[in-house]
Amino acid sequence: MDGDGTTLWEVAVLDGGPADGLRVRVADRPGVVQVTCPCELDAPSSGVRVDALYVYRREPRARGGSLRYGFDAASP
Repeated sequence: MDGDGTTLWEVAVLDGGPADGLRVRVADRPGVVQVTCPCELDAPSSGVRVDALYVYRREPRARGGSLRYGFDAASP
């Protein structure tokens, strides 16, 4: 948060994985961003939903000054 209590939003770029190149707005530079993609089900699910989960971790040194998150193939 800023000194006046407002949330600081900034654009981050995702590197690698299924969301490569996607630009997202994040608040307060979280260490991890999760991306989900819906999975198709073979039969009716009565409200159940299945998503594939992908994890992106904040890169410690932003190249070119922009906030970046790199795909973590080992998570979760």
